[in-house]
Amino acid sequence: MFLENTFETAGLSAKLSYINFKKEKTYKLLKPAVKDQELTNLITLVATKKDRVAFGNLFKLVGPRIKGYLMKLGSNDIVAEDLLQEVMLTVWRKSETFDRSKAAVSTWLFTIARNKRIDLLRKEIRPQLDPNDPMLTPNQEEPADEKYSANQESVKITDAINMLPDEQAKLIKMTYYEDKSHSIIADELNMPLGTVKSRIRLASTRLKKLLEGHLHD
Repeated sequence: MFLENTFETAGLSAKLSYINFKKEKTYKLLKPAVKDQELTNLITLVATKKDRVAFGNLFKLVGPRIKGYLMKLGSNDIVAEDLLQEVMLTVWRKSETFDRSKAAVSTWLFTIARNKRIDLLRKEIRPQLDPNDPMLTPNQEEPADEKYSANQESVKITDAINMLPDEQAKLIKMTYYEDKSHSIIADELNMPLGTVKSRIRLASTRLKKLLEGHLHD
């Protein structure tokens, strides 16, 4: 894989083992901020010439900082490492889209990292429900005869949610109607994140059974 080979030629360890994040909760062990002009020069070489050496040097300079940022946001070591590689792959592919007049290189890189983590969280929000489930389908203009059927389906879903225990119904509404992440729900309900995730999975499974007629409360 090109990305892995490039990292190796730059003398990097895939796990960035020289940074011990488990013992440090802040950025005490991370390098000082790199001058933005240096990063700009490297990005320019990658964008205009697809310079692999410049790309390797860029990764060496910003990789630990990006990974530390992702871990500070809540990602564990393995997830942060995977997201870091996705970030750098995006940088390689889209370096020509960077506009120095709109943002500093560091700002651009951290924005990519943040968006990658948000994308991952959105995938985790809906682990049980089918993306084609009527509850997740956006409202569209429909003929009058189809609107009635859609309204009936909406009533069915609402009735099914009301059949859930109060706590499960609340979790379903917060997750799918209010579009809140697991971590936000955990903070608002003062519950451990792991407990929130497991209870949402249980609530989702129970709701699907109710909608399919396999469960009667």
